This record gives sequence, structure tokens and C-alpha cells, in this order.
Amino acid sequence: MSGAPDLRPTAVVFDWDNTLADGWLAIQAGLNAAFRHFAMPEWTMTEVLANTRKSMRESFPTLFGERWEEARDHFMQAVRAEHLKVLRPLDGTAAMLAVARDVAPLGVVSNKQGPLLRAEIAHLGWDDFFHKALGAGDLASDKPDPAPIHAVLDACGVRPGPDAWYVGDTALDMVAARNAGVTAVLLGDASHDGGLSACNPDMHFADAKALAEYLRSVEIG
Repeated sequence: MSGAPDLRPTAVVFDWDNTLADGWLAIQAGLNAAFRHFAMPEWTMTEVLANTRKSMRESFPTLFGERWEEARDHFMQAVRAEHLKVLRPLDGTAAMLAVARDVAPLGVVSNKQGPLLRAEIAHLGWDDFFHKALGAGDLASDKPDPAPIHAVLDACGVRPGPDAWYVGDTALDMVAARNAGVTAVLLGDASHDGGLSACNPDMHFADAKALAEYLRSVEIG
């Protein structure tokens, strides 16, 4: 762990993709289905990881222009067909969540569409870990707007502040945390997003195991 001094969180809100779970094969399939429909070049996984940050309603108009809703339909059809088949928890995540929920209430805020997000949480059997999970389209605005994080904190019975955490894997997640007035926690090395210095987190953990060890220490302390 690096960053802020020892701090027991009052709540921990997590990003989803590449923070807790790996569903990128489905996201790639959805994007490439949309690209094929418009005879656009398809993306490699490296390109998907480097360019997928914002919600569809923010990113698709830039990619597809006025026909972005048509692209959305092709994307969603492909993702729905694949996402539960290819979904995998990241190493050590389930054990980390089991520790974390004994320390503080947990939630999820993602830019994945809300129904897909909650289906994936249920598929992994993780419903009991989280007080609330919000995805893109669930509220009037998506991450990095603070509204989704604030709504999840409210469901946890916690007010925004530095004792609450938002944990993610990208610079956008760190921006979302700061917009919400909570501690920005980076999980992983962010090699797909410019690295640690580009993300500038308040706290950093190399992986789920390191985060679990820290949370176990503050629970005991």
C-alpha cells in the first residue's frame, strides 16, 4: 500500500470491470460488432482497454456520431450473448470482499450498463457483498459525475468524505472519487492507463490480496 496514512474506511465503493471482475472479452465483442456494422476497423484488446472508460451515452456519440443509438443496439446484443459466459473474478477478489464487508459497507459504481452489472454480480454469487450497485443509465448522469457514488454511499448510510473510499483501476476512477469528495484508491498498476503517476491516487494497492491485508490490519487495529 502507498499513499495516505492508515485509515479505516467508513464505506468502500468499487468500480467493476478490471477492478473486481474481468468481462473484457464481452465488451470487445460488443464494440467490434458495432464497428463491423459500420464497416469500421475493429479494436484489439489492447485498444479496448486503452479506450474504454466512459459510459455508452458519453462515448458512443463520439465514436459513431448521430447513429450512436444504432451502434448501441448492436453492442448490447453481442454483449448480452457473451458476458456471463466469459466473466471471471479477478484473482483474490472474493476473499478480499469477504474481509472488506467485515470492515465497512460495500457498493459498486460502474460505467457498465446497470442491468448487465447487476446480472454479473448475481452470476458470481456476490449479491450479499454489496448494499447497492449502480451502473450507467441508472441515474441521470454517470461516473465521473459524483451522483452515482453519492447514491451508493447513501444506501450504505455513509456521508461523502475522506473516510469513504472509491476503488478503481483508471485515472477516470480517481477523478470520480475526487468529484465525489472521497478517497481515491487505485487497485492494480494501471498499466493500461498510463501507470501509477498518470492516475495520481490517494492510496494504491498492487492487487486484491494487498488490499485485503490492509483491511484486515485496520479491522484488527
